Amino acid sequence: MKFNILSVSTALFLLISLSSNAQLSQKEEKIFRDAQTAKEAFIETDGLMKNLFRNAYAYVILPNVGKGGMGIGGAAGNGVVFKNDDLIGMAKMTQLTIGFQWGGQAYREVIFFENSEALDRFKENRLEFSAQASAVAVTSGASANAKYSDGVMIFTQTKGGLMYEASVGGQKFSFKDISE
Repeated sequence: MKFNILSVSTALFLLISLSSNAQLSQKEEKIFRDAQTAKEAFIETDGLMKNLFRNAYAYVILPNVGKGGMGIGGAAGNGVVFKNDDLIGMAKMTQLTIGFQWGGQAYREVIFFENSEALDRFKENRLEFSAQASAVAVTSGASANAKYSDGVMIFTQTKGGLMYEASVGGQKFSFKDISE
């Protein structure tokens, strides 16, 4: 029953948001729908994340990040940015790593912003960080002790694949305002 209510409310939110954001391309609409599914998966895995989504100043969901490497690695993904549960923009993440690594992996990522300053850094493409050092893997209860660092909190959830990694590198983001 609980899952059905969540599914129905998410579907209604999706319909309302998409109708009010008609300027999205078909690709962006798919990313938006995938982000809603990813949000449900994060909350299903760790119910405490519901409060993070509710209380964050803003957040970005990257529902489909692909990662691979053999010595030199990379990752990339597209996502959506929400403020007060309103879609405000699209995001792109790229990552480059170097070191011992082999394999491929698919995952989803959510970045919570604590305040307007952190969101502004992201929107101005000034947010970069080492994903290996900053992200928390989502498991049941993982968000209970998570804290913002410099106004940002990051969670990842593996979707599939296998990656052996002892590398250094970082993620870089770009933001596209959908009102343009």
